[in-house]
Amino acid sequence: MNKQKAKKLGLKRRERRVRSKITGTAERPRLSVHRTNANIYAQVIDDVDSKTVCTCSTLDPEFRATGKLGSNKEAAELVGELIGKRALDKGVTTVTFDRGGRIYHGRVKALADGARKAGLKF
Repeated sequence: MNKQKAKKLGLKRRERRVRSKITGTAERPRLSVHRTNANIYAQVIDDVDSKTVCTCSTLDPEFRATGKLGSNKEAAELVGELIGKRALDKGVTTVTFDRGGRIYHGRVKALADGARKAGLKF
C-alpha cells in the first residue's frame, strides 16, 4: 500500500470513530468540518431528519467578496463566523462539533473559534 492510500484510510478510520460517538439532533445539530489543501467547508446537520440546516465554505460568494484565500487560518476563522451567523439565523444556538477525523489544531480550531465568536455554543 502506498503512503497516500494509507493516509486516506487512516483519515476514514478516524472519521468513523468520531462519528460513531456524536450525532446531531434538531435541538443540537452537528457542526461538521471538512478540510482540503485548498478550501475548508462547514455544515450544520440534523442527523435524525437527515437534513442540512446550513452550509458555508471558502467557495461561497459571501466569502469570495472578502478577497481572502481559502487555505489559511484567517479564512477558516471567517468561515466559522459565517456558519455561526447562518446557524443563528436558522434558530440554532448550540451544536456538537465534528472535527471530521482531523486533529483539533490549526484551521479546524480556527473555524471552531470563529463559530464561537459568532455566538454558537459547543
